[in-house]
Amino acid sequence: MAVKSAGIPCRVVGYGHRRSTLEKALASGAIDEAAAGPVEAVKGADLVILCTPVGLFRQNLADVAPALADGVIVTDVGSTKRSVVRHAKELLPNHAKFVGSHPMAGSEKRGVDFARADLFHGARCILTPDDSTDWDALNAVAAFWQALGMRTTTLSPADHDRLVCDISHLPHVIAAALVAMQTDEALALAGKGFLDTTRVASGDGALWRDILQENGDNLSDSIARFSARLIKLIKLLQPEKADELAAWLDAAAARRAALLAAKLKEMNPD
Repeated sequence: MAVKSAGIPCRVVGYGHRRSTLEKALASGAIDEAAAGPVEAVKGADLVILCTPVGLFRQNLADVAPALADGVIVTDVGSTKRSVVRHAKELLPNHAKFVGSHPMAGSEKRGVDFARADLFHGARCILTPDDSTDWDALNAVAAFWQALGMRTTTLSPADHDRLVCDISHLPHVIAAALVAMQTDEALALAGKGFLDTTRVASGDGALWRDILQENGDNLSDSIARFSARLIKLIKLLQPEKADELAAWLDAAAARRAALLAAKLKEMNPD
């Protein structure tokens, strides 16, 4: 839908394992043609985008590798990058060029029912080249996401997984843990603040299972560092630490305000 809205001249072929999803995608105009399988979907394609859970990437790449045309560019939208870059090196033919992508857009909802043509406008897409990346392919993938209204940046696969863990994967497990720890009596009192804080816990369990397991080493480190902050907070709850507690909270509020201001400036540079 974003491709069509951007006026990019192309034919979009889609494949998914649910026929109902493909029918909805056809009806909404998100795809021009529904393929019977992944091999049929990639035949003759100039650009292939993997949009499945990250745990399926290896099998997807193995399935489509024999059918990829000379010069094709393959990318993805996965939330972890080290494994897909490794699988692409192992499985794709030399005439196919892989560039890892992670558009930082979307919500806890998934599926074509929640698709929007403006989903990517003003958001950031992280590209993850390594020493073997074809730079013409990298530039082509960057131009593609930019045409959809995104700002692009590059990180190594390892740096991507480490940094995104702190700002995406850790918040997801914290939100899930906040929901899991509640008693029924407490949940009955929950208001908008609790719902806002735990929104991302509504994400698909199987999709997030794959992300968290793929990035388990970084997540373990993030949880340990976050736990250390909570232990420090416990010490600030003593009456004699009242001023220090207020300063700790004010510093967090100021840092969040600065983040919001920076994000607004990024999205509205003029």
